[in-house]
Amino acid sequence: MNQIKCPKCGTIFSIDENSYDSIVKQVRDAEFGKELLDRETRLKKEMEDAVKLKEISVTLEKNQEITELKTQIKNSENEYAILIARLKNELELEKTKNENAVEKAVQDKETEIVQLKGELELEKSRHDVEKQNLKDQYSRELKNKDDLIGYYRDFKARQSTKMVGESLEQHCETEFNKLRATAFQNAYFEKDNDAKSGSKGDFIYRESTKDNVEFISIMFEMKNEMDETATKHKNEDFFKELDKDRREKNCEYAVLVSLLEADNELYNTGIVDVSYRYEKMYVIRPQFFIPLITILRNAALNSLSYLRELQNVKNQNLDVSNFESELADFQNRFNNNYRLASEKYKTAIEEIDKTIKHLTKVKESLVGSENQLRLANEKAQDLSIKKLVKGNPTMQAMFKELEKEKKGE
Repeated sequence: MNQIKCPKCGTIFSIDENSYDSIVKQVRDAEFGKELLDRETRLKKEMEDAVKLKEISVTLEKNQEITELKTQIKNSENEYAILIARLKNELELEKTKNENAVEKAVQDKETEIVQLKGELELEKSRHDVEKQNLKDQYSRELKNKDDLIGYYRDFKARQSTKMVGESLEQHCETEFNKLRATAFQNAYFEKDNDAKSGSKGDFIYRESTKDNVEFISIMFEMKNEMDETATKHKNEDFFKELDKDRREKNCEYAVLVSLLEADNELYNTGIVDVSYRYEKMYVIRPQFFIPLITILRNAALNSLSYLRELQNVKNQNLDVSNFESELADFQNRFNNNYRLASEKYKTAIEEIDKTIKHLTKVKESLVGSENQLRLANEKAQDLSIKKLVKGNPTMQAMFKELEKEKKGE
């Protein structure tokens, strides 16, 4: 318990600790609030004074800075004026240089444009000339084709059906004969008159070297018909028969010279290879008759060395075969002669033994002959190809090749 004396009446009274703490707190809070209010008032005043001083100080500083800035601005304006003047001079100078450069560049470009225009005009003129030349060339070729078509149409109209085919043959024969003396001196080109198999071609072309190595052969068939013919034939209608004639006459190539299917662009473009249907067969228009022979002939000449080598191999094989046949024939004939001689010899011995005893010496001679014949027969039987070709490298190499081929089979 705490005792408290009243300051006014002097009365002393007792209170417990809770009440004492509450009174102390009230008193303390009241004093703290008063003190806090006083401090707040002082702080406000101090702050106001500080703000006023700061404002005065800032104002003075700003005025000084403004004065300095004005001075700097004035100095800068002078510097800028000098710099601007210098830049203007430099700009004017650069502008003058640029104008001169631009003027020079424009002049150069104008000169280049004039040159290019001249070159363009020249190229255009050259192009026009080439274009006109091509037009003239195509016009001439077209006119030649039109003339050729007109010629054949008129030609057909003036001939009978029988003469149509014959005239095409005559045309090709004439074209060939024009060049026979210069380009085809060693060539054979004649009508095919062999109809033993029931059919024949029109012409056969063959050519061989001076040593009789044939390097090209062609079976030709010429086909044409009247425009008024009711039943129009096609080129492929004659392929099978032409291939048959080629094989029977042992020709390497087959060529159909045709005016059939005049509107077919396939046959009008040039040399048509139809070997996908029949081996080594071509279809051409008459104007390609000589060019095709030349093409096939040149290709065959390129392979002539291989043909010669093949012919030599065939001849060598034939020589070896003949040699073996002759050897076997010799052995057979020798055996027959020995057999006949032995039989006659025995008969003679028997007759001599019966009739002539005093011809013992003759008998002994004959017996000696028999021994010699027997030795000859043994030698003949012992005769072989290896012994015959001994010392002959060429024949030995051939027999070795034959043995290899037999083993390979």
